Amino acid sequence: MKKMILFALAVLPVATVSAQEAAPAASSSPAPTVSNATPATAADVEALRGQVQSLVETVKALQQQVKDQQAALEKANLTGESGLPQNPEPSPIAGAEESAAPAGNAPPRFPTEDTSVVSSTTAPAASSVPGVSASPFPASGGFPTTDTSVVTSTPETISSTGAGTSLTQPITIGGGRNYMNISLDGLFALAYSSARDLDHIEVGDHDPQQRGFNARNVELAFDGAVDPYFEGFANIVFKLDNDNQTEVEVEEAFMQTTSLPFNLQLKAGQFFAAFGRLNPTHPHTWEFVDTPLVNGLFLGPDGLRGVGAQGSWTLPLPWYSQLIFASQNGRGSTGFSFRNPGDDRMFFDRITTDREARGLQDFVWIPRFENSFNLSDTQTVLAGVSGAFGSNETGANSRTQIYGADFLYKWKSSHAEGGFPFVKWQTEFMYRRFQAGHGADDSFPVAETFHDWGLYSQVTWGFKKGWVAGIRGDYVHMQDSMFTDDLDRQSRWRLSANLTWYPTEFSKIRLQYNQDFLEENFFLSAREVESIFLQWEFILGAHGAHKF
Repeated sequence: MKKMILFALAVLPVATVSAQEAAPAASSSPAPTVSNATPATAADVEALRGQVQSLVETVKALQQQVKDQQAALEKANLTGESGLPQNPEPSPIAGAEESAAPAGNAPPRFPTEDTSVVSSTTAPAASSVPGVSASPFPASGGFPTTDTSVVTSTPETISSTGAGTSLTQPITIGGGRNYMNISLDGLFALAYSSARDLDHIEVGDHDPQQRGFNARNVELAFDGAVDPYFEGFANIVFKLDNDNQTEVEVEEAFMQTTSLPFNLQLKAGQFFAAFGRLNPTHPHTWEFVDTPLVNGLFLGPDGLRGVGAQGSWTLPLPWYSQLIFASQNGRGSTGFSFRNPGDDRMFFDRITTDREARGLQDFVWIPRFENSFNLSDTQTVLAGVSGAFGSNETGANSRTQIYGADFLYKWKSSHAEGGFPFVKWQTEFMYRRFQAGHGADDSFPVAETFHDWGLYSQVTWGFKKGWVAGIRGDYVHMQDSMFTDDLDRQSRWRLSANLTWYPTEFSKIRLQYNQDFLEENFFLSAREVESIFLQWEFILGAHGAHKF
């Protein structure tokens, strides 16, 4: 009705002018002469045309107003021919496909355009919110993150035809702008060692700790989009100790931004510190059964992690370059070289204070700078430097500094099938300066400063699809103490060799041999230990990709 009225308003003035101009020519006989009639001048005709043009412009303005009102009504879900609710505006994670009315005999469409629920073959729509990513999980490199423990691939979708989810995707709960993926990873090992105290030989909390069967890492992972601005990850680990008692730990639980400008990203919660190559990753991603000696003895059996916040900035350079800076509480066993009360309030045979934080000096500050670039189409290198600085619990003013450098080289054949064949070399070096306070009693009241260093270097060769061989060398130099016989202060080195078979991406079987050499010092005698491990793993659902 509105359109008809507008059409009439637009056509009527034009028709009137045309009729007036055509009237003299339409008569076949001379018109009767009226003595008092005044003929129209050219100025009058021009004025009339101006009025008509003004009316036309007014009508066009009214038509545009009607269109704007109709668009506003559609956004308010007050119009639409399908009878289904419409999104008020394009969702930052919605597909670009328009919501059309269903065909006559077609089933009604699910009332959402969210690509987390309805599959779409079209490209995703651009976000209507400035600075918000068009997907809760941008493609690799879409936002500056070094921690890809959160899923980097697009989430699994449920097709509009009702097809089930693929086994290669995480189990997805919910839809819309927020959803959650769930996966379960089970990691087990059968161990034999010439040492009865295997828990003293293996330095990682997820390493085999006893002869026989071990279940040191059953990981339940949750990840997903919180909203268009944040994504979240939680990692709950179940372990069985040597008495088969269950232990539970919240290994990681954090949220991080997805849409900050200037290549910035923030993360907050409980998380692994971005120190070196191995520390930020989980045991199921490791290429050996156990933790390298330097990681377990410097960063701790659980790795360096804690509650805190982290910021990262990907520099605007032609190659990948990133600055990371984090702060954590650094308290407890996960802050091993820092505010760690130790066992029975003893650490390095020193009495610990187990105090509350006094100020910023009692937090652990963790900077990292890393760069990566391609040497060729088949070769990639990554190099980084890290630091961790904070107080420790052995004295009122005792401090700890740890410095690290790491290097990664990877070659992958240009004719690779499923990533094979490949060669990867990874190495890390760490130096620790530890100010130890006075001893447990008056027998050694003198404080000491330890200068310890260590490294590991490993090479893995994927020689055939699903088959990987690896070799690793470890060494840790612990400065001798004149007052303590702590087992953790014994220099040692290790050689490891293994063979891993991946039947699929959801399982693996690994056989590994270790030979450990513990050096003699003032209090402790030398030891040589041989160990063999058979490790197996399964994953239910697809676990989120981890850092390259």
